Amino acid sequence: MTTTKEEYLSYIRIIETHMFDLKVINAVLTEMEEERGIPRAKMIEAIEQSLATAYKKEFGKRGQIVTAHFDLATGNVNFNQIKIVVDESMLRAEPKDEGLESEDEGTEVDADGIKKVRFDEEKHIMIDVARMIKKDVILGEELIFPLEPKDDFGRIAAQTAKQVIVQKIREAEKESALAEFGQKSGDIVVGHVQRFERGNLYVDLGRVTAIMPYDEQIPGERYKPGERIRAILLAVEETSRGIFLKLSRSHPDFLAGLFAIEAPELQTGAIEVKAVAREAGARSKIAVYANEQHIDPVGSMVGQRGVRVSTVMSELGGEKIDIIEWSPIPTEFIEDSLSPAQVMEVKIVAEPNTEKGERGHAIAEVAPDQQSLAIGRGGQNVRLAAKLTGWKIDIVSAQTGDALAEADADGTVEIDAPDDSPIGAEIDALEDETGTTTISTESNEDEPTKDRDINPDSEEEDEIDTPEEAEEIIGNEIEIAEETIEEELKKETE
Repeated sequence: MTTTKEEYLSYIRIIETHMFDLKVINAVLTEMEEERGIPRAKMIEAIEQSLATAYKKEFGKRGQIVTAHFDLATGNVNFNQIKIVVDESMLRAEPKDEGLESEDEGTEVDADGIKKVRFDEEKHIMIDVARMIKKDVILGEELIFPLEPKDDFGRIAAQTAKQVIVQKIREAEKESALAEFGQKSGDIVVGHVQRFERGNLYVDLGRVTAIMPYDEQIPGERYKPGERIRAILLAVEETSRGIFLKLSRSHPDFLAGLFAIEAPELQTGAIEVKAVAREAGARSKIAVYANEQHIDPVGSMVGQRGVRVSTVMSELGGEKIDIIEWSPIPTEFIEDSLSPAQVMEVKIVAEPNTEKGERGHAIAEVAPDQQSLAIGRGGQNVRLAAKLTGWKIDIVSAQTGDALAEADADGTVEIDAPDDSPIGAEIDALEDETGTTTISTESNEDEPTKDRDINPDSEEEDEIDTPEEAEEIIGNEIEIAEETIEEELKKETE
C-alpha cells in the first residue's frame, strides 16, 4: 500500500521525539525496510540531510554547504562544513556594481570551455590556503571542517527537516517501486480493488496503487472494493507525482498470460503462442505452435476434460475462446482461423508485401450450411480470423461464387450477401452484434402440443405425451371411481 501523508508524519514524529532513542529508531527503520521496501541506508540518509538542513536554517550562513553524520550505534550527530578548493583560473571577475550581485553564485564558461564560479568564502577555499591544511590537496577537492554540535532547533528549522524527510522517503519509495515493478512489466500481477473513479479502476498492489483505464477493462465486469483482481502490467512509468502503473484485462497478452499460468508447456517453451486476436468479454482466437513433434499444442491448451481452458474462461467472465494450431502455410492457417466453420477451399489472391506495408489477401470458399458460422454474429468470426492471421479475408459462396463478407486485419468487416443467397435472409442478424442466426426452437404457448399417437408408424402408440391426453385419462378414472363408490353405498343401505 502506498504510504499516506499521515503515515509519513507519524514516522517523522517518532524520529523527532525519539531521535536519540536508538531502539525506537531501529524499530522504525526496520518497519520501513520490511513493509515499504525502503533500504535502511536511504532512511539514515534522509535523517542526516534533514538535520543538516535544519542546522543551516537555524545556525548556518548564506552559501554554506552543511552535512550531518548520524551514528546509529551511539546516537551522536556530527555537523560539518564543506569547502571546495579553487584557484584564480576558476573564479569569475567581481562585478563593479555591488548592487548587481546575484544571490546565486552563478557560473560562466570561458573560451576554453572551463566553468568559472564567483568566489564565496563560506563555500570555497583558495588552493594556497588549503595546502596549509592538506599538502597534497588538488583543485576541486572538498575539505571538511567540523561545526559546533547543536540540537535545539527552532520551529521553522524543524518544519524544514520534516519536509526533507518526507521528500526523501517518497523518493526512496519510488525507487523501491521501480526496482520491484520495473522488471514485472508484461507480467500478470494480483491486487485488490481500491476504488472506481471517473471510469478508472484503482488497484492496490501493496506498495503502490495501479490504474486500470476504462478502455483496458473487460466490458460488463463490475468490481467491489477489496475484491481480488488479476491483470497484466502494461506499463511502468516514472512521473513527477510518483510511479504510474497501467493495468489491463482486455489486452491480448493477458489472455496469453493466463494460459501460461495454466499450461506448463507454455512456461517451458515446448509450445508457444504465435498470435492472439481478442474482443474482450465476447470472443477470442489464439494460435499456438508446438516446438516438439510429440506434443499436441491445442490439447495442451485445452487440458484434460477442458479444465485449463475452462479456468481461463472463468477468469474472463465466460469469454469464448477458439484455440487453433498455427501453421506456416498461409492457406492452412487461414482455414483453421475460421473455425468452427468448415472451409472448402482457400485461394491466395495476393501475397503480403512487407516493404510496401501491404497485407496478404485470401478468398475462403464456404458451403451454404457453413456461411453463417464462418461470418459469425456481427461478422465477429471472420473479423477475428483476419486479425489473427494478419490477412484480408473474403468469404464467398462455394456454390454460386457470390461475395458474402470481407474482413481486414485492422478490424473492419463488411457483410454483403445477396438477398437470394442462403444467408441473405439472416443478413440483419449478422450485421447486429446482439442478433442471432439460429432459428428459435421455443414452442408457442398458445399452440396445442401435437399428439404423436396419430402417427401410425410411431412406436410409442398409447403413450401419454400431451396435457390433453393426461387430463382425459384422469377425468375418466375419476368418473369410474365415483360410480364405484355410489354402487357400494347403495349396497350398504339395502
